[in-house]
Amino acid sequence: MRAVKCAAIALAGAALCACAATHGGQGAPVLVDVPTPIACPLEAGPTPDYPDTDAALIAAPDLFSRVRLLAAGRLLRMARERELVAAVAGCAQGQPASHGGGG
Repeated sequence: MRAVKCAAIALAGAALCACAATHGGQGAPVLVDVPTPIACPLEAGPTPDYPDTDAALIAAPDLFSRVRLLAAGRLLRMARERELVAAVAGCAQGQPASHGGGG
């Protein structure tokens, strides 16, 4: 009985070694290039001073003045967004974008 157990263990070990030794016909390993993200310096300029701050809106004498402050702040935010979108698009194309003075 002991000889049968030893033979079974030896046969199982041989089978495992045979499976580990086969390559399955794959050959050499294949190298795959994976893109590595790199930081792109965004040069969008300093954040503007927006005119529609809480303090400015509270200090405005009437509704018309508040709406003017809000409209001016909105125009500045839209211009800032255009600058940031251009900077990000430049980074996506691999070119650091500098801020423009347009508006």
